[in-house]
Amino acid sequence: MHLSPAMQKVLGEQVTLELEASMVYLQLSIQLDDLDLPGMTRWMRAQSEEEQVHAAKFIQHSLDRGFSPQIGDIAAPKVSGSSPIDYFKAALTHEEKVSESIRNLYRTAQTEGDLDVLPLLHWFIDEQVEEESTISEIIGRLEHVGDSGSGLLSIDSELGARHPDITAGE
Repeated sequence: MHLSPAMQKVLGEQVTLELEASMVYLQLSIQLDDLDLPGMTRWMRAQSEEEQVHAAKFIQHSLDRGFSPQIGDIAAPKVSGSSPIDYFKAALTHEEKVSESIRNLYRTAQTEGDLDVLPLLHWFIDEQVEEESTISEIIGRLEHVGDSGSGLLSIDSELGARHPDITAGE
């Protein structure tokens, strides 16, 4: 039931990556708030909170199995761009990084024969497919509206209707 050293390492790294994702989304929310897009700002802040919940899931799983993960260094998020589509593309790039890390966790679990972590990882694999799909759809919609102010404001309004679900996946 205890975690192997290899699993401890990758789970600890995942905790840090999830917290890094939270900071990336928080920075993106700041950039969008600066563009006076409150709906997109709210959406990104909800994502930031969700990433903290994800980190907590990995922390709790580790603690339940006798391992106390240490949060690693998290550099200040560097996001570039000047438009909503730039910021959503940055979010997608980071989600793809998280997805690959989850797949690496799964590979490590297979190598280590750690069956106990697999239900958690299956949930995260499904979650990452959903995350990437959602952001890709938003990017596609932003591409469709282009420079249309009314189209952009419509998407902003729609995204602002999202309520943070800090219990995601419980």
